[in-house]
Amino acid sequence: MNFYGIRAIYRFEMARTFRTLMESVAAPVLTTSLYFIVFGKAIGSRMGDIDSIGYGAYIIPGLVMLSLLNESISNASFGIYMPKWAGTIYELLSAPVSWIEVLIGYVGAAATKSVMLGLLILGTARFFVPYQIAHPVWMIGFLLLTALTFSLFGFIIGLWADSFQKLQVIPMLIVTPLTFLGGAFYSINMLPPIWQQISLFNPVVYLISGFRWSFYGVADVDVVVSIGMIIGFLIVCLTFVWWVFKSGYKIRR
Repeated sequence: MNFYGIRAIYRFEMARTFRTLMESVAAPVLTTSLYFIVFGKAIGSRMGDIDSIGYGAYIIPGLVMLSLLNESISNASFGIYMPKWAGTIYELLSAPVSWIEVLIGYVGAAATKSVMLGLLILGTARFFVPYQIAHPVWMIGFLLLTALTFSLFGFIIGLWADSFQKLQVIPMLIVTPLTFLGGAFYSINMLPPIWQQISLFNPVVYLISGFRWSFYGVADVDVVVSIGMIIGFLIVCLTFVWWVFKSGYKIRR
C-alpha cells in the first residue's frame, strides 16, 4: 500500500476545502440554518408532534442527511473531475499508485469533509432546536457510513461526467428530490398505504430512517434493513469503480 501517495492526494483535497471555506463550509451551514429557522421555529411551533417528538427536532436528522448527501457527492465528484478537465488524470494514472489508493485518497478526503460539515450542522442546530441523541455511537456510525458511500457515488459521477454541467445533473434532478421525498420532513407512516409502499423503493428512506433512529429510537424502516441497504449500495459503487479503472472507461479515452 502506497501510503505516501494516499496522503498526498488526501492532503491536496483537504487543502482545497480550507482555501474555499465560504463555498465548502459556510454556505451549506447557512442554508441549513435557514431550514431550522423556517421549519424548526416558524412552522414547527405550529405543528403537532410526530412519534412524540417535536417537529423541529424530528426534522434534524433529515436536514443533516440532506446536506451530507449533497456535499459528499459534490466534494468527491469535483475532486476527481478536475484532473480529468485539466488533463492531469494521465499523470495520476501513470503514478505508482493503484486504483484503490487513488480511491482512498479522494473518497477519504470527501467523506472527511462531509462528516465535519455534518457535525458542524448538528452543533448549529443546538441554537435553534433542543434535541437528544439516544444512540451516539450509532449516530456517528451512520454518519461515517453514509458519507463514505455517497462520496464513493460522487466519485463515480466525477468519472462519468464530461462537463461541469453534468456534475450537477444527478444531485439536482435525482438525489435532492429523493431526499425531500425520503422522509426528511415527515414520517412515511403519515402517507396513504399505497404511497408508503412506493416510498420503500426510495433508497434515501432507509438512510434517513436509520439516522433518525440513532437520535430518537424511532424509525420508519427496521434499522437492520437500513444498514443492509447502505452496505449494499457501497458494494455496488466499489464494484463499479473497480470496473472503471480496469476498463479505462471515461478516463483513458
